[in-house]
Amino acid sequence: MGRIHRKFLPGTRIYACNNCHAHLTNHDDIVSKSFQGRTGRAYLFNSVINISLGPTEDRFLNTGLHKVSDIYCNCCDVYLGWKYEEAFEQSQKYKEGKAVLEKARMRREEWTTTIEDLDGVPGSP
Repeated sequence: MGRIHRKFLPGTRIYACNNCHAHLTNHDDIVSKSFQGRTGRAYLFNSVINISLGPTEDRFLNTGLHKVSDIYCNCCDVYLGWKYEEAFEQSQKYKEGKAVLEKARMRREEWTTTIEDLDGVPGSP
């Protein structure tokens, strides 16, 4: 196996692997926060980086039958979630090509708070 080339994301709201801190995606790529994984809450993202995929398999999930591939960190090989390859029900087609990452397997990296982020928060300047 060759050398792993880790990619880094620009910005201030990055999600990273909880184990090795490799960047995975950013906050702006969240599609939904209402997913359930093996360890609890999970988020659906448009795109992720620094991952490798397991074999594609048919899996019966809460919303029906899907073709999915498990997602692993390509730096430390820890399980992170799954990617939807194909959805069989029309109402689930929006998930195709998107990734679900389990919240417990991610961490926030380089999160900063700006004045714009605090607008509308009671007690903020």
